[in-house]
Amino acid sequence: MTTASTVEFAKYQGLGNDFILVDNRHQKEPLITSEQAKQVCDRNFGVGGDGVIFALPSENGVDYTMRIFNSDGSEPEMCGNGIRCLARFVADKDGSGPVTQRIHTLAGVIQPSLLQDGQVCVDMGPPILDGPKVPTTLEPTQGSTVVQAKLNAAGKDWLMTCVSMGNPHAITYGTADGSSIKVDELDLAAIGPEFEKNTAFPARINTEFVEVLSRSHVKMRVWERGAGATLACGTGACALVVAGVLEGRIDRNCRVDLPGGPLQIEWREEDNHVYMTGPAEPVFTGSLRL
Repeated sequence: MTTASTVEFAKYQGLGNDFILVDNRHQKEPLITSEQAKQVCDRNFGVGGDGVIFALPSENGVDYTMRIFNSDGSEPEMCGNGIRCLARFVADKDGSGPVTQRIHTLAGVIQPSLLQDGQVCVDMGPPILDGPKVPTTLEPTQGSTVVQAKLNAAGKDWLMTCVSMGNPHAITYGTADGSSIKVDELDLAAIGPEFEKNTAFPARINTEFVEVLSRSHVKMRVWERGAGATLACGTGACALVVAGVLEGRIDRNCRVDLPGGPLQIEWREEDNHVYMTGPAEPVFTGSLRL
């Protein structure tokens, strides 16, 4: 039950990327404001989470609409781990089994499918590779695509490939001097903000740092726009596989190890869509007093 001052929620996590989920399908406006979301996401004075996600009423014939506020109150286009959690949350609320949902997001219509083994496979659609649409002001290097362009940040020249999965990503597999990345050695808190707020990224940026283990296996850490260092980023895992294929480093079907666990990502040649498969699990339910 929801009153003017109380909102029921469920907390879900996908590889440690944790979210506060609200069933908001009875009205179009979120029950929690962006400022309240910041308070709710606070890990000392609130519930704690990387964001607040709302299931809103259907638009344009889809099943329902997704909106999300990051832990800093900003609103991204969508979230890969978040949409898996949302799909599981709605299925749990409705008592439905394995099913494919169509969800309207600011990044377009996304289709998660709940699998028999409890995993969620999400058709993330095609990647956006046109530099200005990512958006980035880095000079394109392959047609209109930014692949291994130099970016000076944190005292180094990094090679960046830019991909949008409905939200913007800059991926680096190493620096311009030929050095590869050892992700466990990175001080993300020190260098992450220099990428996120770089003037080359007018909408700010999610940054993925990638270490190649084999053609079908990589390791990644992420600095997320509006959330900082997180345990997982689903759209980032998708974007880094696209970037790795464009750079000739990895195959189209690849396991991506994140601090919170693995995702399986496939960029299919036949339809140009990226598919992400991973877990989404309930943690607890409760009521917020606002």
